[in-house]
Amino acid sequence: MANKISGSYAIVVNPGTEVNKHGKNIAKKAAVVAGATLISRLLGFVRDVIVAFALGAGMFADAFFVAFRIPNLLRRLFGEGSLTMAFIPVFSRIMEEEGEEAAQAMARSAMIWLCVILGCITLLVELSAGPLTMIIAPGFLDNSVQFQATVELIRICFPYVIFICGVALCMGILNARDHFLSPALAPVVLNISLIGAALIGYFFGLNVAYSMAYGVLAGGVGQLLLQQPFLFSSGFRWKGGWSWRNQGVARMGMLMLPTVFGAAVYQINILLGTLLASYLPVGSVSYLYYADRLVQFPLGVFGIAVSTAALPSLAKLAARGEMEEFDGALSVSLALTLFIALPSAAGLIGLANPVIGLLFERGAFSAEAVSATAQALVAYSIGLPFIALARPLVAGFYALEDTRTPVRVAVLCLLSNVGLGIFLMQSLAHVGLALAVSLSSFLNFICLYVLLVQKRGRGLIGLGMVVKSVMLSLIVGVGAFLTAVWHPWWLALIPFWCVFYIGAGHMLGMQEARLLTGLVATRIRRRKKVREG
Repeated sequence: MANKISGSYAIVVNPGTEVNKHGKNIAKKAAVVAGATLISRLLGFVRDVIVAFALGAGMFADAFFVAFRIPNLLRRLFGEGSLTMAFIPVFSRIMEEEGEEAAQAMARSAMIWLCVILGCITLLVELSAGPLTMIIAPGFLDNSVQFQATVELIRICFPYVIFICGVALCMGILNARDHFLSPALAPVVLNISLIGAALIGYFFGLNVAYSMAYGVLAGGVGQLLLQQPFLFSSGFRWKGGWSWRNQGVARMGMLMLPTVFGAAVYQINILLGTLLASYLPVGSVSYLYYADRLVQFPLGVFGIAVSTAALPSLAKLAARGEMEEFDGALSVSLALTLFIALPSAAGLIGLANPVIGLLFERGAFSAEAVSATAQALVAYSIGLPFIALARPLVAGFYALEDTRTPVRVAVLCLLSNVGLGIFLMQSLAHVGLALAVSLSSFLNFICLYVLLVQKRGRGLIGLGMVVKSVMLSLIVGVGAFLTAVWHPWWLALIPFWCVFYIGAGHMLGMQEARLLTGLVATRIRRRKKVREG
């Protein structure tokens, strides 16, 4: 039962058995996704180091990165998030209302449509790779060798988009069946493939750029193949009925159009931010890039994990009409996200300088660059909790099959980000651009939260939980800042701050802390049983 506080959107949540059950399930699934994503991100850093070693930063490196950017952009627009978020609510509703076979027929139909559409796009790109290269990299026309290499690399890399969008559809099927491990591990396969391709090309004296292009293709195939045993064990079969006119696919397509547009808005936001930064002193683009990489780490590991885990549960509850449980599950998702995001932001702010120095201060990356990047990191980190909170809210809208509202809000925030960026960069330079992102992220969260509360007619975040999390995060942030000068002990103290935060939350009776400690205790007991067995 949730009590709405008059005149505000805060609530006091008193979870019943069902809310606790769904909250624990989401936390368990999020832990699986977070663990797999952490492995992928760490391996991604290794990949960057090896690729830099084998490929360098010359003519063929530029050609490869341009060639890979095109299928990667389509992956972000159609595959990553958009397709899965549109598929899961429709698939879950069909499974609840029409049964397993109808849901499987819808998934098969969706895969066939996906292959046909992407196959046609791929054929078009293969035939027009030259003109396409002229559009996206016109500067390469001055170097015929580089231009021709880019054309050939595009033709090798582009079919990757067929496989990776197939992976996104498989991810939707598996997530809807409460399986999260293999889809979350899929990027690991790509990283391993690219690492292997780079090393093979380097040590066998091949052109590393071409070797890596084939590595991209192999990585796409490997990611798709990885999902198949898990699909089979879940009871799903590709062999069976399907239809060109499947109503579920049509509904999915209608839901997907706004999500693709929303993804395009996000990419435009990044492009415009880079464009504005190009008018600032040399180095500004790099400062923002490195700072953003650090902020994306906790977002990628924890923020995406909770929303990925929450969407299938929310979609099933909405399909069943169990809206009381839907609200409870969404409240737990938001609270868990906030509980993790607030101390992450506080830690990054408190340790901005030493963290940037530890990771990047060497070679051409000077102490001045460390300071400038750290300032950008602080400005970005202010918005980290709001960026993270927006993800479960968007999942809530998608579970209710409302994909238009998040897109409308995204467009509003795009305009606010550009306007604030132009205004703030006049006095704060690159820090102003980072701060504009945080402020527009806050606006994004407020709009999504208020609109979803109006849609549901009740508040979704407990005021007491927010106060406790903010208080404990302030202690962590101030403590980390005061100890940042204790080199290298500030690094050794990071686990202490994590334990302090969760332990203090547990002592204050916070459900989120109990969920996390309960998960750890359960994992320890399981491992102990395995060793004893």
